Amino acid sequence: MHLIVGLGNPTKQYEGTRHNVGFETIAAENQIRVEEKKHKALYGSGYIEGEKVILAKPQTFMNLSGESVRELSDYYKIPAENIIVIYDDISLDVGQLRIREKGSAGGHNGIKNIILHLGTEIFPRIKVGVGEKPKGWDLADYVLGRYSAEDRKIIDEAQKEAAEAVKMMVMDDIRGAMNRYNTKKKA
Repeated sequence: MHLIVGLGNPTKQYEGTRHNVGFETIAAENQIRVEEKKHKALYGSGYIEGEKVILAKPQTFMNLSGESVRELSDYYKIPAENIIVIYDDISLDVGQLRIREKGSAGGHNGIKNIILHLGTEIFPRIKVGVGEKPKGWDLADYVLGRYSAEDRKIIDEAQKEAAEAVKMMVMDDIRGAMNRYNTKKKA
């Protein structure tokens, strides 16, 4: 069994923001309804490529995502290496994906909290590039801001690719997903 977690912030005011790219990617997996409320998350269960999965959107707000991830992991007895986390990354160009098997938080507070609660950095992740914040902008204002129309199209395509990468990762082909989706996009 795999737990696939999309990071973001709950409530309507954050819908469509850069920080919610993980939530949006989870929502794009339309065969599995993410509507149940428990474990500090909205979640749903189903199958991807014949493998049992739990899709989750923590409702703790980004910086406390680890609380929900830990509750789900404990309840369903899912080891960290079977938890795939999808989240925004400002160090990547808009729409660029970066898949990793493990790693540090890289300054992302949601990932920092997950590492704290799981007690390990060893869990796969999909970073979705939202672009670097413009000079002079506050980081929070940038990640809580919305995309331009052009960037929105790019992000929509990246979310489809991230969903395809999840399928490969669930089938234990993380290396294949990395080889396919970690390539630099052409402008």
